[in-house]
Amino acid sequence: MNVNQDMDVTVVGAGPVGLVLAAELALSGVTVQILERRAEPDEAMKAGAINVPTAEALDRRGLLPAAEQVQREILARVGSFARTADDQQPGERGGGRRARESRFTGHFAGMILDADLVDWSDPDLAAHTAVAGARMVPQRELEELLAGHLARLGVPVVRGVEVTGLEDTGDGVRVGTTAGPVRTGWLVGCDGGRSTVRRLAGIDFPGTDPELTGHLAVVDIADPSMLAHGWAWSTRGAYRYGPQPGRVVTVEFDGAAADLPHARLRSRGGTPTAPVTLEEVQTSLRRVSGTDVTLTALRGTATRWTDNARQAATYRSGRVLLAGDAAHVHSPFGGQGLNLGVGDAMNLGWKLGAVIAGWAPEGLLDTYDAERRPLGAWVLEWTRAQIGVMRGDAKSAALREVVTDLLSSRTGATYAVKKISGVTQRIDLPGDHPLVGRYVPDLWLSDGSRLADHGHGGGFLLLDRSPDGAFARLGAAWAGRVSGVTDDHAMPTGVLVRPDGVVAWASDTTDLAAVTGLEAALHRWAGAPSSAPEREPMG
Repeated sequence: MNVNQDMDVTVVGAGPVGLVLAAELALSGVTVQILERRAEPDEAMKAGAINVPTAEALDRRGLLPAAEQVQREILARVGSFARTADDQQPGERGGGRRARESRFTGHFAGMILDADLVDWSDPDLAAHTAVAGARMVPQRELEELLAGHLARLGVPVVRGVEVTGLEDTGDGVRVGTTAGPVRTGWLVGCDGGRSTVRRLAGIDFPGTDPELTGHLAVVDIADPSMLAHGWAWSTRGAYRYGPQPGRVVTVEFDGAAADLPHARLRSRGGTPTAPVTLEEVQTSLRRVSGTDVTLTALRGTATRWTDNARQAATYRSGRVLLAGDAAHVHSPFGGQGLNLGVGDAMNLGWKLGAVIAGWAPEGLLDTYDAERRPLGAWVLEWTRAQIGVMRGDAKSAALREVVTDLLSSRTGATYAVKKISGVTQRIDLPGDHPLVGRYVPDLWLSDGSRLADHGHGGGFLLLDRSPDGAFARLGAAWAGRVSGVTDDHAMPTGVLVRPDGVVAWASDTTDLAAVTGLEAALHRWAGAPSSAPEREPMG
């Protein structure tokens, strides 16, 4: 496949972040292509699951059934390590429709969170149960799912092409590649922690240096009884065996990859690109476990990573933007990296699409950095905190005991699960309603559908539960950008959801103040109306 010239957007990197971004841009009606240096998809082991906002992003684009099928297949292969509940979940409506809630908790610094301790009736958790059957989606399977979605949208992915230079000309970007020069309106680097796009754009990448080296592999073990199940610590580091047979993770506080005998570094957190060998994994596992365990084979491609933690000084330089690991890197503890990058892509996609389409309000693209940077900074601190309690020294061990006690309480376990799952993520937006700035919850409608079911094509969603449909009449002036969904009267009476799933406006009333607030939110996020808005007070 040849590289296309004069595209609206060229995305560099065909990982999940690049795939999601390109799909969102295509739904916005812009022309987009992906350039990927690898000739084939990366088969290395990476993230093993997704959080709630990522699963809900798939849901909003009609990909929930496919993700649920992946989870069923994963559970069938490895056995169920998450308890499921068959009882009807809060808020479910319509013909007795039921959700099987996989009570997926995750871990903090290797301390597995007990699902039985978690308060699943907590309002934040109870509001986001519809995607519970689509959380255990590993990165490789997610990329396959997204690749199919992208193919249906007709977006080309050009493999075996590396970026070698770039020049922002003010009205576009000239990109040098190994396949020849490319002219594009905008360039987005989704090309990992060692981002070529970030380097060529001259964007600084400050942060903290690594102090550990980790390995992740699935192996055949001659004597598995020598290993403890779950996480185990020693003065040399830590390791985990499980949850499925042969899966091992090792962590060594050894000064990290900078001291390893490899010249090149991988994108994910600055880790070496040299293939991980069976001998390397065995040596690491023996060191941290204090055993003579013998590994006989590697199954699949193992990975090596560090706790390098950095955030780009800016996510945008002119017509060059960054997303995913190109904008921030950190250790994989807590499973935040993939999800943070998908959130970047969902946030950036519709905003850049609006700029190219010509209807973006003033400063819309600047809100990408403003909204995503605080969450990226939090994730870096969340992962650094886990490193602090994982070291093998006596002080860290003492701290680990304190944190273990906290996470063994109902309050502590619930707090950690809410953070890890992403249900408490919030963007600071104007408005007093508690839903504003949060990802839209499971809003069930009187016909048995959910609001998310109406968002498969992208764009804004406006839920109108007013007595006379005045919210929908007002939103009609933004036809083509805003899709109205009417429903029987209930609370909230009205909700405006951005294309990235963030609630931009919500109200529990139907008075003039509610109408005025909706109109202001529409102008702020959806630009000028295409026709005069029909604005009137409601009783």
